[in-house]
Amino acid sequence: MDDVVRDRSARQRSARPGHRALDRRNRRARVTRKGSSVDIIVWQTRTARLLPKLLAVRGNGPVFLTERRARVALATGDLDPVTGRARLSYRRAEEIFNQLTKPLAHPDLTDPADLAAAPGWTLHDLRHSALTHAAENGANTGTLLAYSGHASVASLARYTRVSPDALTRWQARRDLHRRG
Repeated sequence: MDDVVRDRSARQRSARPGHRALDRRNRRARVTRKGSSVDIIVWQTRTARLLPKLLAVRGNGPVFLTERRARVALATGDLDPVTGRARLSYRRAEEIFNQLTKPLAHPDLTDPADLAAAPGWTLHDLRHSALTHAAENGANTGTLLAYSGHASVASLARYTRVSPDALTRWQARRDLHRRG
């Protein structure tokens, strides 16, 4: 899942591709970022398996749709031409994700009222986690910059907070004099 999720600023920078823009065989799509730079985003196996299910009955239009028809005039690329349903907004995707992750974020809460009041995870949390895990698993700076869409290392640094345990594992793998 972390392979397709973008935070709000990245989402705003990215032209949201309709599924005709998806290269499903090669697991990638062309996007336009802030400043009109063109980039390629890629995804992993689980996303590649999910996309055909999402798109099975539709010939073109946005990948993620709202539950209802659009009530206002929208750009053609933001509408499913068959159903008239609109592209799912980042705000709504965030609300859905937050609601559905509350039980995961708070497994100790059993009272429905307490769970309803508790925060869930955000798509931005997911983005931070994906970048941190990639850094902890050895992704180099260039790879992390490409993965995140950041142009500067300073921006990237806010996302990659490597844990003490990951740092210990990294150092142990490079210890030439370790016992073993």
